[in-house]
Amino acid sequence: MADVKKQEKDYTKEVDELLPEAKTLAQAGKLQDALDKLLALEKQARNASDAASTTRLAKEVVELCYAARNYTLLNSSINTLSKRHGQLKVVIQGIVEQAMGWLEEIRKREGDAKWLELIETLRTVTDGKIFLETPRARVTLLLSHYHESLAKSQTPAASQLKESLQTASDLLSDLQVETYSSMERREKTEFILEQMRLMIALARQKDTEIGEVGKKDSIGGGEAEWVKVRVGGRKVNESFLTDKANEDLKLRYYDMMIQYDLQQSAYLDAAKHYYKVWETPSIKEEVNGRGREALEHIVYYIVLAPHDNEQSDMLHRLFNDPALVKLELHYALVKCFTTPELMRWPGIQAIYGPHLRKTSVFSDDKLWEDLHTRVIEHNIRIVAQYYTRITLPRLTALLDLTSQQAEETLCRLVVSGTVWARIDRPTGIVNFRNSKSAEDVMNDWSSDMQRLLGLVEKTWMGVNAAQAAQSRAVKA
Repeated sequence: MADVKKQEKDYTKEVDELLPEAKTLAQAGKLQDALDKLLALEKQARNASDAASTTRLAKEVVELCYAARNYTLLNSSINTLSKRHGQLKVVIQGIVEQAMGWLEEIRKREGDAKWLELIETLRTVTDGKIFLETPRARVTLLLSHYHESLAKSQTPAASQLKESLQTASDLLSDLQVETYSSMERREKTEFILEQMRLMIALARQKDTEIGEVGKKDSIGGGEAEWVKVRVGGRKVNESFLTDKANEDLKLRYYDMMIQYDLQQSAYLDAAKHYYKVWETPSIKEEVNGRGREALEHIVYYIVLAPHDNEQSDMLHRLFNDPALVKLELHYALVKCFTTPELMRWPGIQAIYGPHLRKTSVFSDDKLWEDLHTRVIEHNIRIVAQYYTRITLPRLTALLDLTSQQAEETLCRLVVSGTVWARIDRPTGIVNFRNSKSAEDVMNDWSSDMQRLLGLVEKTWMGVNAAQAAQSRAVKA
């Protein structure tokens, strides 16, 4: 490829004369003679830097090959024209875009074999050329979809299922579309979402093979792909998704991020992503449809999330949201977690179990057990708030657990820093107050004395003021 130079001669007249002649020769069955004449003039126009004429001649070459249904010659002509010495960039762009326009028709008429040959030719021509990065990405996307369709056409037990998904995923993952300056922002986002979708499909396929004998990836499953999904999610600009025109991309993006969150048991992230979905105007308007469903899932995952400052803040903000009041059962569930009172698990099961166990979330035994764990953790925090010391039998009775289960849960909360506690096993007493050092005791005493002296001084000043007022009244 040559740098853009000043045009030395205009071959427009020669091209206008030659094109009809070449078409006539091609229609008469003398395709090679027509191509030879076109290529000869193309060389002259290219050496003279006549971009317009060179582009017309190059396009006519591939057009004649396509019209003659000679796809072998078509592929070789595209390769030859793109590799000619000093070939202009605009010429290569022109023939690539022209050939891409024929892909769908060739596939319908000639089948996948000829279509794949042209796809590979275009990928070869566009490889390593920055000015053709966008056409290469579009062609690669078509090839990736082809390999994915092979995976879908296989039976679930077919050995090529994972290989086809792997190939489709690898083809798209090789494209760093976020760095393409010639691609529109929306198209970039669509490519990234497609990369994430294929990664998730491959990861789920690998996860099903965990523990199967003879499977190379059975130990780690699809963990590597899940990590790539997270990396891909960070490439998407969430502020761009807030535009009304991009709502479809926003819903696709958060749907995949929720799948990732649930795979990692990151319930708080899942709740935040469902909140983003619920904030979408088209979703929020469906009060009894998708809007209600999104709000319900926010409640489910926020109560399933382990307690921390962020979880507590979101839980209380959700509790104060007027929209939640319309969902009586869910409002009552959130209220239980925001009220500093004990929740007895048998009562929770009796009141909320019949409804929650029918949902897609809590029909999973693991998530139902996680809810039980969050209720226990809530109760321990409440006990630590109201009790300085409590016997272990009394604690187990309040938590509706065995002594071992209560101890394990309490130890986990202590390790995480949620509560401070020490268990005296010989006496069977749990202490929820940390013993103070001598320095802390002196600091508390000093603070108390300062407050006491402040009260004494304030009282003394009040007594003096009262005595002064009384003496003035006597003199009067």
